Amino acid sequence: MREIPSDCGRVIVGGKEELFAQAVALTEAQHRVARPGRFLWALTGGSTPAAFYQWCVASRALPDALVRETHFTVSDERHVLLSSPESNFGNAERALFAPLNVPDEHRHPWMVAWPVVEAAEAYRKTLLLLAGPGRAYDVCFLGMGDDCHTASLFPCTPLLRDDGGLLFGGQEVPGKGWRLTITPTGLRACGLVVVMALGAGKAEALHRVMRGPSDPLNVPSQILKSCADRVVWLVDEAAAARL
Repeated sequence: MREIPSDCGRVIVGGKEELFAQAVALTEAQHRVARPGRFLWALTGGSTPAAFYQWCVASRALPDALVRETHFTVSDERHVLLSSPESNFGNAERALFAPLNVPDEHRHPWMVAWPVVEAAEAYRKTLLLLAGPGRAYDVCFLGMGDDCHTASLFPCTPLLRDDGGLLFGGQEVPGKGWRLTITPTGLRACGLVVVMALGAGKAEALHRVMRGPSDPLNVPSQILKSCADRVVWLVDEAAAARL
């Protein structure tokens, strides 16, 4: 593996399984310094996390203590039932939490059966009890889309313009429906943010984020510059081709 200089955080380049192992190592390091019984790990959605879950289960990569002492959630969610194949939490539950026997009381989905405003408020209250005032997740996993979105912060959407100082919120994304998501303020309140971007399809987006002009409204992943000291990008050689 190698590192590339960036003002968006550490950029680690390697093979897929090397990066998966690095993601676990970073999470373990955060767990070692976390408050006992209150370690919050937010996962994300997409094909790379699905591969990561499969690898974690097949290789038994997550130590028993980490699984036992972690409260799991997701950093953003579609406003669909957990049984839907589009549900980030539902997919994590089926592919990771169930095989690892994560206790039900350590699984914290967004309240997707409720209207978006009420669902976001209920989630904020749950996380306030778990994390405490002004804190989001101990570890937040993210991906990045070809349009440079991260979590459910898409180009030009309302929460990028003004999140009201809230850590979590909901918004309608044109063409994609309603989303529940961590906000820019919430990302700055995380202990560690880990962004996985794999494949040649991410090369142009990574170039725009890290080498393009500052424009976080249209290039949302650039918001991570504001907490770059706590951000690690895990990218493969194909994704890093233009860096």
